[in-house]
Amino acid sequence: MQYQVGGSLSFEAASYVERQADRKLYKALKQGEFCYILNSRQIGKSSLLIRIRHRLEQEGFKCVTVDMTNIGSQDITPQQWYRSIIADLCLGFGLLDKINLKAWWQQWENCSLTFILNLFIEQLLYVHFPRERLVIFIDEIDNLLNLSFSTDDFFGMIRFCYNQRAINPEYERLSFAVFGVAIPSDLIKNRNISPFHIGQSIEINGFEQQESLLLAQGLKITGTQAQAILKEILFWTSGQPFLTQKICDLVASYVQNPTKQLLDSSSIVDANFVRNLIKKYIIENWEFQDEPQHLRSICERIEHSRQHKDKILNIYQQILQNLPVKCDDSREQKELLLIGIVVIQKGLLKVKNQIYAEIFNLNWVEEQRTKNSRASTLQRYISSGGRI
Repeated sequence: MQYQVGGSLSFEAASYVERQADRKLYKALKQGEFCYILNSRQIGKSSLLIRIRHRLEQEGFKCVTVDMTNIGSQDITPQQWYRSIIADLCLGFGLLDKINLKAWWQQWENCSLTFILNLFIEQLLYVHFPRERLVIFIDEIDNLLNLSFSTDDFFGMIRFCYNQRAINPEYERLSFAVFGVAIPSDLIKNRNISPFHIGQSIEINGFEQQESLLLAQGLKITGTQAQAILKEILFWTSGQPFLTQKICDLVASYVQNPTKQLLDSSSIVDANFVRNLIKKYIIENWEFQDEPQHLRSICERIEHSRQHKDKILNIYQQILQNLPVKCDDSREQKELLLIGIVVIQKGLLKVKNQIYAEIFNLNWVEEQRTKNSRASTLQRYISSGGRI
């Protein structure tokens, strides 16, 4: 077994861990539900998409994935954006040799962009796939938040497809599954339009002990010792997929090549060895050995919180101090959950894992506050023309 540190796992990857989210998403799409999976980065959303798509295709579903990072968000017009989505659907469904896309677009170019997109979807249902079940996966949906124009109508079009089921049974053959790092209320910015939360929300959590036992096979350690090592790894990561794969890979690297001096201390691979390995190669000087980038991304996402940063740091500080922070519907808590540094446990917010608690500790919070204060002072200085 080869562990994969970063990036999406293929549908046949031996180190893929099937979680409850796999079962829920598969069942929901099989039943024709619309689904959305909105969670923090590097939690395995794209790998989940790849796995479920392959499984549905094996059962005869016609599936396509529209990756919004591929569509782009910089220097793009609404016309280019919608045309790119239709081209992606055309390519994914294997229709490029059946449709003259340029001529087709020109035929309808005086109509609204969402009308054109919905017309294309109707032609998928009625002309090209009159009997098949269709699933459109939309990945990296948060990329839409960077566009210079509103995409409220795009989400309105998806809601239209959902609502049409009550009128037109043909739409029951079509499902959407939306993946990304976003808060549902952010996807539709016009407050006069209902928030985007149609269909079923799929929660995706870290690896549980029982479901991740297959990862022990790749450690190349026999018997119950491998499970004990995996248990220690999960103690530190709480099943966070990226960190779990990375530490498993570190342990396997030593076991397969014992002459490789990962640590100066005892070479016995036990819980203490794992603890020291994590401290040396994950926690200590983490800014310089965070490759592929994971921990620095958490810092950057907090930096990008901007006007919410102080409140987010205040909430996180209370969590570190073991004060009871009840989960509510506040913007700051939602952002903190999306950053991926905390989780909800029995209605309270807790630090997601021991590694985060060691790195993003109270000293780190104070450093972030100092940076924020300096940035605010500099901004006031610039705004006042050099006078404070």
